[in-house]
Amino acid sequence: MLASHADRERAVDVLRAGFSEGRLQQAELEKRVARAYEARTVGELGLLVADLPQGPMPVQPAVTPVPRTFLQAPVPPRNNGKAVGSLVCGILTTMTAGLTGIPAVVLGHTARSEIRRTGEGGDGFAVAGLILGWLSIAGWAVFLLFVIVAASTYP
Repeated sequence: MLASHADRERAVDVLRAGFSEGRLQQAELEKRVARAYEARTVGELGLLVADLPQGPMPVQPAVTPVPRTFLQAPVPPRNNGKAVGSLVCGILTTMTAGLTGIPAVVLGHTARSEIRRTGEGGDGFAVAGLILGWLSIAGWAVFLLFVIVAASTYP
Protein backbone atom coordinates (compact mmCIF):
# COMPACT_ATOMS: atom_id res chain seq x y z
CA MET A 1 0.00 0.00 0.00
CA LEU A 2 1.34 3.44 -0.86
CA ALA A 3 2.30 5.64 2.08
CA SER A 4 0.62 8.97 2.69
CA HIS A 5 2.17 12.12 4.13
CA ALA A 6 0.48 11.34 7.46
CA ASP A 7 2.04 7.84 7.47
CA ARG A 8 5.48 9.34 6.92
CA GLU A 9 4.97 11.91 9.69
CA ARG A 10 3.86 9.17 12.11
CA ALA A 11 6.99 7.18 11.32
CA VAL A 12 9.17 10.26 11.84
CA ASP A 13 7.42 10.91 15.17
CA VAL A 14 8.24 7.36 16.29
CA LEU A 15 11.85 7.83 15.20
CA ARG A 16 12.14 11.14 17.10
CA ALA A 17 10.62 9.54 20.21
CA GLY A 18 13.17 6.73 19.94
CA PHE A 19 15.97 9.31 19.71
CA SER A 20 14.66 11.24 22.72
CA GLU A 21 14.53 8.00 24.75
CA GLY A 22 18.14 7.25 23.84
CA ARG A 23 17.39 4.33 21.54
CA LEU A 24 18.93 5.96 18.42
CA GLN A 25 22.11 7.96 17.77
CA GLN A 26 21.88 11.35 16.04
CA ALA A 27 23.44 10.04 12.80
CA GLU A 28 21.09 7.08 12.60
CA LEU A 29 18.08 9.31 13.31
CA GLU A 30 19.01 11.58 10.40
CA LYS A 31 19.46 8.60 8.03
CA ARG A 32 16.15 7.04 9.02
CA VAL A 33 14.24 10.33 8.79
CA ALA A 34 15.62 10.88 5.29
CA ARG A 35 14.61 7.35 4.29
CA ALA A 36 11.15 7.86 5.84
CA TYR A 37 10.50 10.95 3.71
CA GLU A 38 11.69 9.03 0.61
CA ALA A 39 9.61 5.91 1.35
CA ARG A 40 6.89 5.01 -1.16
CA THR A 41 5.07 2.25 0.74
CA VAL A 42 3.82 1.63 4.26
CA GLY A 43 5.97 -1.51 4.37
CA GLU A 44 9.14 0.56 3.94
CA LEU A 45 8.05 2.79 6.81
CA GLY A 46 7.34 -0.26 8.94
CA LEU A 47 10.87 -1.52 8.43
CA LEU A 48 12.30 1.84 9.59
CA VAL A 49 10.48 1.72 12.92
CA ALA A 50 10.27 -2.07 13.45
CA ASP A 51 12.96 -2.10 16.17
CA LEU A 52 11.40 0.80 18.12
CA PRO A 53 8.38 0.81 20.45
CA GLN A 54 5.33 2.26 18.68
CA GLY A 55 4.24 4.35 21.63
CA PRO A 56 4.99 5.09 25.27
CA MET A 57 5.98 2.06 27.28
CA PRO A 58 3.32 0.91 29.77
CA VAL A 59 4.01 1.94 33.33
CA GLN A 60 3.42 -0.58 36.09
CA PRO A 61 0.75 0.60 38.53
CA ALA A 62 2.13 1.85 41.83
CA VAL A 63 -0.69 0.16 43.73
CA THR A 64 -1.48 -3.49 43.30
CA PRO A 65 -5.07 -4.15 42.25
CA VAL A 66 -7.58 -5.35 44.84
CA PRO A 67 -8.15 -9.13 44.69
CA ARG A 68 -11.54 -10.17 43.35
CA THR A 69 -12.49 -11.79 46.65
CA PHE A 70 -12.60 -8.37 48.30
CA LEU A 71 -14.62 -6.65 45.58
CA GLN A 72 -18.35 -6.27 45.88
CA ALA A 73 -20.22 -8.91 43.88
CA PRO A 74 -22.14 -7.57 40.87
CA VAL A 75 -25.87 -7.36 41.40
CA PRO A 76 -27.74 -9.64 38.98
CA PRO A 77 -30.61 -8.04 37.05
CA ARG A 78 -34.04 -8.36 38.59
CA ASN A 79 -36.34 -11.02 37.17
CA ASN A 80 -39.27 -9.96 35.01
CA GLY A 81 -42.57 -10.47 36.87
CA LYS A 82 -44.40 -11.74 33.80
CA ALA A 83 -41.69 -14.36 33.28
CA VAL A 84 -42.22 -15.64 36.82
CA GLY A 85 -45.98 -15.60 36.23
CA SER A 86 -45.53 -17.57 33.02
CA LEU A 87 -43.52 -20.22 34.84
CA VAL A 88 -46.09 -20.44 37.65
CA CYS A 89 -48.95 -20.79 35.16
CA GLY A 90 -46.96 -23.40 33.26
CA ILE A 91 -46.40 -25.43 36.40
CA LEU A 92 -50.06 -25.08 37.39
CA THR A 93 -51.17 -26.67 34.08
CA THR A 94 -50.62 -30.07 35.67
CA MET A 95 -52.96 -29.22 38.56
CA THR A 96 -55.61 -27.34 36.57
CA ALA A 97 -55.89 -29.88 33.75
CA GLY A 98 -54.24 -27.46 31.35
CA LEU A 99 -56.50 -24.46 31.95
CA THR A 100 -53.54 -22.17 32.77
CA GLY A 101 -51.72 -23.10 29.54
CA ILE A 102 -53.00 -20.12 27.55
CA PRO A 103 -52.06 -17.56 30.25
CA ALA A 104 -48.62 -19.19 30.46
CA VAL A 105 -48.08 -18.74 26.72
CA VAL A 106 -49.34 -15.15 26.68
CA LEU A 107 -47.28 -14.14 29.72
CA GLY A 108 -44.21 -15.95 28.35
CA HIS A 109 -44.27 -14.14 25.01
CA THR A 110 -44.87 -10.70 26.57
CA ALA A 111 -42.16 -11.34 29.17
CA ARG A 112 -39.59 -12.30 26.52
CA SER A 113 -40.29 -9.12 24.54
CA GLU A 114 -39.98 -7.00 27.69
CA ILE A 115 -36.74 -8.78 28.66
CA ARG A 116 -35.20 -8.05 25.26
CA ARG A 117 -36.26 -4.40 25.52
CA THR A 118 -35.31 -3.69 29.15
CA GLY A 119 -32.47 -6.15 29.85
CA GLU A 120 -34.18 -7.70 32.87
CA GLY A 121 -33.51 -11.27 33.92
CA GLY A 122 -35.85 -14.24 33.85
CA ASP A 123 -35.63 -15.36 30.24
CA GLY A 124 -35.30 -18.98 31.36
CA PHE A 125 -38.48 -18.66 33.44
CA ALA A 126 -40.35 -17.29 30.43
CA VAL A 127 -39.09 -20.07 28.14
CA ALA A 128 -40.02 -22.75 30.67
CA GLY A 129 -43.51 -21.26 31.02
CA LEU A 130 -43.86 -21.14 27.24
CA ILE A 131 -42.85 -24.77 26.85
CA LEU A 132 -45.22 -25.98 29.55
CA GLY A 133 -48.04 -23.81 28.22
CA TRP A 134 -47.62 -25.00 24.63
CA LEU A 135 -47.42 -28.62 25.79
CA SER A 136 -50.69 -28.12 27.64
CA ILE A 137 -52.35 -26.56 24.59
CA ALA A 138 -51.02 -29.34 22.36
CA GLY A 139 -52.32 -31.95 24.83
CA TRP A 140 -55.79 -30.40 24.73
CA ALA A 141 -55.66 -30.25 20.92
CA VAL A 142 -54.75 -33.96 20.70
CA PHE A 143 -57.47 -34.84 23.22
CA LEU A 144 -60.10 -32.89 21.26
CA LEU A 145 -58.92 -34.48 18.00
CA PHE A 146 -59.39 -37.97 19.51
CA VAL A 147 -62.85 -37.01 20.77
CA ILE A 148 -63.86 -35.70 17.31
CA VAL A 149 -62.48 -38.78 15.56
CA ALA A 150 -64.17 -41.10 18.06
CA ALA A 151 -67.48 -39.27 17.69
CA SER A 152 -67.35 -39.37 13.90
CA THR A 153 -66.59 -43.13 13.77
CA TYR A 154 -69.31 -44.04 16.28
CA PRO A 155 -72.50 -45.10 14.39
